[in-house]
Amino acid sequence: MRPTRPKSALVACVVVLSLAASGCKSGRPNGAAREGLNVNVAGLAYNVYITRQLNLRDAEDRGYYRGPEAPPGFALYGVFIKVCNTGHGFRTPIATTFKVEDNQGNTFRPLPLPADDVFAYRPRLLSHNACIPEPGSAAATGPTEGSLLLFKFPVASLENRPLELLIEGRRGPGLPAQVERVELDI
Repeated sequence: MRPTRPKSALVACVVVLSLAASGCKSGRPNGAAREGLNVNVAGLAYNVYITRQLNLRDAEDRGYYRGPEAPPGFALYGVFIKVCNTGHGFRTPIATTFKVEDNQGNTFRPLPLPADDVFAYRPRLLSHNACIPEPGSAAATGPTEGSLLLFKFPVASLENRPLELLIEGRRGPGLPAQVERVELDI
């Protein structure tokens, strides 16, 4: 006689396989990806490697941004992003529109960064297998492994989680925009 497996084991296997198959989605109604996962926007792979509060009194954080500290009631957060063209030998315009949205619908745009900031995200055309930040650069080889988008949030908005980065890109002029969301780990 052949041994039988309990139905509960079969159900458990089905649940595990279902979760594994949907592992690239957050399961949230708006479809926001989790930080650390690639999202495809207009033919490019965007990955928010890490989001962290910047303390400009800390030596490492001063290297990312040499501007003024956040005023009372506000906090500076760095969203460190990597963008790669994994397409087939063509050059693609990359997203230049980013914003963070909290669960109350408040939106925040990145602060401008000085031209000499080596960690700043600088949009440009990317050829096949090219990335921002460029491999070997300080931004690519540092602990954050990404280019900096700097945001100033009211401390009260940090309670309105989840905060999501909206990435908007177009494949070319006059073409429709594509927007993807990434839930920030704040």
